[in-house]
Amino acid sequence: MRFAWRRWKIIMNTSDVPLGVRCLQFLSTHLCPRLRINRPLCYKFSVLALTYIAYCCYHLTRKPISVVKSVLHRNCSTVALPKGVLLSDAIDNSTWCDYPPFDGPNASALFGTLDSAFLFCYAAAMFASGFIAERVSLRYFLTFGMLFSGIFCYLFGLAKTYSIHSMAYFIFVQAMAGIFQTTGWPGVVTVVGRWFDRSKRGLIFGIWNSHTSIGNILGSLIAANYVESDWSRSFIVPGFIMGVCGFILFLFLVDSPDSVGLTERNMEARRRDQYSRVESNDSPTDDSEPDDTDIVVGEQEVSGNVVRPLRGSINTQEVNMRVNERSPMLGSVSSVASNNREAIGFGGALQIPGVVEFSFCLFFSKLVSYTFLYWLPLYIQSSTTLNAELSADLSTVFDVGGIIGAIAAGILSDYTNMPASTCSGMLAVAVPMLLVYQHWGTLSLPVNILLLFVVGILVNGPYALITTSVSAELGQHSCLQGNAKAVATVTAIIDGTGSIGAAVGPLLAGLVSTSGWENVFYMLMISDVLALLLLVRLATKEFKRRKRNVRIE
Repeated sequence: MRFAWRRWKIIMNTSDVPLGVRCLQFLSTHLCPRLRINRPLCYKFSVLALTYIAYCCYHLTRKPISVVKSVLHRNCSTVALPKGVLLSDAIDNSTWCDYPPFDGPNASALFGTLDSAFLFCYAAAMFASGFIAERVSLRYFLTFGMLFSGIFCYLFGLAKTYSIHSMAYFIFVQAMAGIFQTTGWPGVVTVVGRWFDRSKRGLIFGIWNSHTSIGNILGSLIAANYVESDWSRSFIVPGFIMGVCGFILFLFLVDSPDSVGLTERNMEARRRDQYSRVESNDSPTDDSEPDDTDIVVGEQEVSGNVVRPLRGSINTQEVNMRVNERSPMLGSVSSVASNNREAIGFGGALQIPGVVEFSFCLFFSKLVSYTFLYWLPLYIQSSTTLNAELSADLSTVFDVGGIIGAIAAGILSDYTNMPASTCSGMLAVAVPMLLVYQHWGTLSLPVNILLLFVVGILVNGPYALITTSVSAELGQHSCLQGNAKAVATVTAIIDGTGSIGAAVGPLLAGLVSTSGWENVFYMLMISDVLALLLLVRLATKEFKRRKRNVRIE
């Protein structure tokens, strides 16, 4: 008994290990010794599961506003009068069923203002969030963000409970929700990036990134369940779920291998693997022309805005050219680990090849995706005979397509080693499909479902690939030479730039929709074309490099 108590105190004094994990370690040691929960595979599985649930919750609390819009302002002549309300009391009031301040003719503009309050604050805070995430415990960082995101989602629903009709209140709640939502993406991508190497990363991230669509689907279904009866619960229930999941994350998330003593062993294995691969390969042939995206002369350290060589560094030009064959455009992950290096600044991150192009590409890709996220249920209701609940349910088909699109993009990227070309191909097909959906999507329900599913694949595929696999690889580019403190900063820059587009898209959609929904679709098609053009240079380099590798083989 004394031994067990001493063992318990030793385990509980391991401050870097979450409380829930320490309890599981103690129980497994004394109740089931054969169950080894300290294996890396167990930690990896728990990290994938917990971060998946966490980001599901982030999107779970973003989705209700798009569903509730349809009941905050609608055609009251088609709505049955509730019990106790006489027809004569409402016969001259065509807005009796609307919720002030959204009961006026400017309701669309007010909805656009709410979307912009959330998204512009999200975009602005994202850059600071990535900077902070590299310097604090990601377990506390994510828990803090999830709890407050849940609180502000809850507060939006309380407006109906306490009859709050102030537009300033709604803007404040949305703005604060946007700020705390920024803790999600840099946090979860960095945690997963720490635990998984580049092998099959596109596929892993593609499957894992389905949390975005699953969160949207669950958010739509939960909100739709309450939207007709009591729309306040469309916010209160998701907010409560997110708070509970945030507490679970605090108890069980192991945010890095280092906190459980696995870093040194893993890094040694990667170091041996790299040098064995280098020694087994011949030197590059003379027709392999140098490229600034896949050759680094000597070891370099990126600190702040300065790139400087390390003392005693070896010439790694040949190492990087050979190890870099999987994804040459994004560079290689150096095995020379240095967890003691300082986190890089924004200037240093922007110098990483590919960051700027993918950031602006995501600006337009996310503009399209978030326009669908915030306006699709309302578009379906206005263009079909479906009510608010069925329109919200139908909009989930877009997110189901997004799951398939994310996985397909990850598989294609892994198979071809050409992420920019994968994104370019999907964007090129997405443009005509948007036009097809706008013209023929309303013919019948089966046609609408089919076309919306295909559009979801093509729109969300590039968006998912850039925000996951591409961001993680750029954050471990060869020019960083093993500096592990760059993933969150690079992710924040890319996703922050994309979030500006996400803020602009719904705002423009609210303004443009007043002149016809066809103009909204033209705006989305132009955005996809611009996203495609931004990747032309990188895609061209990938094709040239692929031809060069074929000649070498």
